[in-house]
Amino acid sequence: MRYALYFTPSASDPLTLSAQRWLGRNAFTGAALEQPSVNGLDGAALAGLTADPRRYGFHATIKAPFSLAEGRSEAELVAEIGRFVSETEPFEIPEIIVGRLGSFFALVPADECAPLQGFAGEVVRRFERFRAPLTSADIARRKPDELTATERQNLVQWGYPYVFDEFRFHMTLTGRVPAERRDAVEGVLLDQFADFHGRPLAVHGLALFREQSRGADFTVHSLFPLGGAANRKTA
Repeated sequence: MRYALYFTPSASDPLTLSAQRWLGRNAFTGAALEQPSVNGLDGAALAGLTADPRRYGFHATIKAPFSLAEGRSEAELVAEIGRFVSETEPFEIPEIIVGRLGSFFALVPADECAPLQGFAGEVVRRFERFRAPLTSADIARRKPDELTATERQNLVQWGYPYVFDEFRFHMTLTGRVPAERRDAVEGVLLDQFADFHGRPLAVHGLALFREQSRGADFTVHSLFPLGGAANRKTA
């Protein structure tokens, strides 16, 4: 069993509904969904393009997947998330856009957002005591030779290379896209997510995702509203 602390909008949010259909899976229920018909991509091509993010569900990583530390329980983790969100106010990312990070596409902030960076860093710190140390196999899977010195240090110390100054909020929409297909894929994504590109995104919750066994699909365990405005929603 592994857990992750992600941001995702609510199950009924228009962005969630659009993104889960694009990816072909509802992370709240685990149900497979029919993907949209898009010009320039047949069904098999779209399924392949979205295979990697489909397993994780539509989300932005805040604290990367981890096994529980020895002596810690799921109930303790859930209780601590409840305490954390009751102390944390919701905020807004002023503008999100379809962007490319390396060879994949995601919804990303148009500019740096200080409240978002602070929120992400605090989640990493606050829940570190629940994380079991990475195994040597876990570290190897991250290809440390391809990371910067800071990213390698983060991987060892925090279990994920991209935290604090290295953190880049992104809600992944594709796996790796070959260079010759990137312009076409970007055009498709701009069309599919036109209602959200260039618009603000409210960050009003923190989600606990769960992976039942290594390699299984991640699903939403609970969604906790920031500020304690409502009771948590269990998937």
